[in-house]
Amino acid sequence: MTKTLADFSANRLDGTAQSLADYSDKVVLIVNVASQCGFTPQYEGLEALYRQHKDDGLVVLGFPCNQFGEQEPGTSADIAQFCSFNFGVSFPMFERVDVNGDGAHPLFAWLRRAAPGVLGTEAIKWNFTKFLLDRDGKVVERFAPTTEPAEIAPAIKELL
Repeated sequence: MTKTLADFSANRLDGTAQSLADYSDKVVLIVNVASQCGFTPQYEGLEALYRQHKDDGLVVLGFPCNQFGEQEPGTSADIAQFCSFNFGVSFPMFERVDVNGDGAHPLFAWLRRAAPGVLGTEAIKWNFTKFLLDRDGKVVERFAPTTEPAEIAPAIKELL
């Protein structure tokens, strides 16, 4: 049977378990994020997308990752404070995860297979790789770290 977002769960930054089935019927943008990355200013664009479209059914889910240049070394409390203070992040944030390798969170193992990157490679190359899912919890598209959140807006609007 084909998996969907509803088949996964993850821990929020405060440590509470969150079934991702709670985001069924939403358009979902999943992003592996980091606080000390050159792409970190994209938090501003992600928050803008979320605020602009959340009432229409969009949710952005942030998953901190320390696998790329150790750019997310802090604790969950550090991450929460950084995101809130610097970017006013109000979209759901989760505990730090691995997105590649044997220890990859099952959600990201599924995302990588469902939407391979350039030349069919599954590995996530860097922080701020973005996965857009439709209201059925199926992966529609993968966006590179260099893709600004505003550039994804047309694809999001098509799904809303």
